Amino acid sequence: MGYETLIVEREDKVGIIKLNRPPVNPLNTIVYNELYDALTEFENDDNIGAIIITGNGEKAFAAGLDIKEVMGKSGVEARYFSEKVSKRALCKITSVEKPVIAAVFGLALGGGCEVAIACDLRIASEDAIFGLPEINLGIMPGSGATQRLTRLIGVPRAKEMLFSGDNVNAQEAYRIGLANKVVPKDKLMEEAKAMAKKMASKPRVALGLIKRCVDSGVDMDIETGLSMEINSFVIAFTSEDGREGINAFNEKRKPNYKGK
Repeated sequence: MGYETLIVEREDKVGIIKLNRPPVNPLNTIVYNELYDALTEFENDDNIGAIIITGNGEKAFAAGLDIKEVMGKSGVEARYFSEKVSKRALCKITSVEKPVIAAVFGLALGGGCEVAIACDLRIASEDAIFGLPEINLGIMPGSGATQRLTRLIGVPRAKEMLFSGDNVNAQEAYRIGLANKVVPKDKLMEEAKAMAKKMASKPRVALGLIKRCVDSGVDMDIETGLSMEINSFVIAFTSEDGREGINAFNEKRKPNYKGK
């Protein structure tokens, strides 16, 4: 499938999506729709076990929404864009039952930050800048930041970022749990690919169930969450890969997972 605003690549069992509107990769309807399509393509590809989202160029992962596209929209039009365009794409990131890793460099602001925090993990280069500056424009985030950031780094820190509109650098992002790892910029994709390949080698059924349990469980009471985990454990335990993993352990050999 051809893409106008993305570069989509495959490397071993890893799918790579590069936001491709350099120099700062602003987000618009086409980007969001193509992001949804690329994620769906990798979701349905049994040869892909993990996905990386990054930016193309040197300056930005994504510097935010393309303001020219949304200026002057009515309330109805703004709701449609937020619900049917940006939310649709970002919820696809969270619903894909494969790990999605954001490889963040340069600017990750506004909608770009929201793309990153929708991913399962974030590796940041030393020059990465995260921020949600919408408050400084008289508006607020509309693609999940008030919900996902709060769950990611906690209410007080999320409020500080959202209320102030101030940016945080890579080391601060790591300190508060916004970034999983900080690496030199020239090592960013190497680290992201290494992490993605490691996760792509894991049993796919169990990995997808773990992602679903973690993401869904944060909104459940503990008893409901534990019931979901038990049900998922049974599915993983009785899967082909579950049987293979246990047999391989007992036989002291490397397991041969088939994603089933």
